[in-house]
Amino acid sequence: MANSPQSKKRARQNEARFAVNKARRSRIRTFLRKVEEAIASGDKEAATAALRAAQPELMRGVTKGVYHKNTAARKMSRLTSRVKAVGN
Repeated sequence: MANSPQSKKRARQNEARFAVNKARRSRIRTFLRKVEEAIASGDKEAATAALRAAQPELMRGVTKGVYHKNTAARKMSRLTSRVKAVGN
């Protein structure tokens, strides 16, 4: 347990940051799940639209420090290749 005023403040800040990051991560996962569902349904237009919507969300997660940039790049690359393969 935090004892000094500074450590108490840091604990409060960590809780607040954790909540914000959790919400961001959840939002990004929702966008990625929509892409996955569109790919599974075989609808290329829907998958492409969902991917276009997911890309800025994923990159925003990088900017905010939720994901590492290489992680986001890897996810986008794999999703893009899977969307391109839909309907072939």
